[in-house]
Parts: sequence; structure tokens; C-alpha cells
Amino acid sequence: MSGTLNKVMLIGHLGDEVKMHYFEGGGCIGRFPLATNETYTNKQTGERVTNTDWHNIVVRNKAAEICEKYLSKGDKVYVEGRLKNRQWQGEDGNTRYTTEVHVQDFTFLTTKQESMENSSGQSSQPQPMQHDERTPAKTPAPLSQDEDDDLPF
Repeated sequence: MSGTLNKVMLIGHLGDEVKMHYFEGGGCIGRFPLATNETYTNKQTGERVTNTDWHNIVVRNKAAEICEKYLSKGDKVYVEGRLKNRQWQGEDGNTRYTTEVHVQDFTFLTTKQESMENSSGQSSQPQPMQHDERTPAKTPAPLSQDEDDDLPF
């Protein structure tokens, strides 16, 4: 296999609000932590154990503005993107490293409010909102009743 692949898919809950950073050229990025959980039963004690992993999520431009507007702490979201490693000099002069997920596509799954309603026994259907950063969002034009059908079948 001659090609390589760098792809990450995560479903988790926001650990904080989306933090926005704006640039002079008009661009922006949003950052937020995402928690994913692994739950298993300890075979020796029989108790349920949950391990939480935290991921640094980065979204850019219009996608970042959409996330800032609609996401809040506790919301469940699906993100898809690439892993990127970054380094910088800390204020103490030490070199710091971090690994981030640079988002290319995302879907809002549930809000914190919907999650709380579902756990209390009320049923509420989440309305997934999708955005793919690689292609602009397109809204299909409604079909008119009096348009001629050009299809041959």
C-alpha cells in the first residue's frame, strides 16, 4: 500500500464552551475539549469502570462559527477529521506539545437539554445538523408543481 491515511472519528460530549479566536484576515478557529468514555465491568470485583479520554478539537472559519452558535458544554457531537501535532514555547521557556483533531466534518447529535430529557424518560428525537467543511452547504430548490418533467422514464 503506497498511500497513507490520517482519519479520526469521534462521538463524545463537549467538556466546555467553544472558544473562538479571530484573525486579521477575517478567518477564525474554534477550540473545545471533547470527552469520550470507555465503560467495562471489572471481572474480579464486578463493578462498572468508566475511563474518560479528552481530545482537543479544532474547527475553522464558518464551521467554527456554527459550532460556537449551536454547541454548548455537555452536548453530544460526532466529529471527523485529521490528527495534527503542534509544538510551541511556553511562558517558562519549555517546549510544549499537543495533539489536536482538525475537524473536516461534524454532526450535532443531541443537546445537553435533550440528553437530560431522554434520561428522565421523556422521548425526544434529536435533529442531527451536519456540516462538511470540504463542500459548501447547499439548499435544494423546491420543485414547482407546474414544472415539466424532462426525465425519460
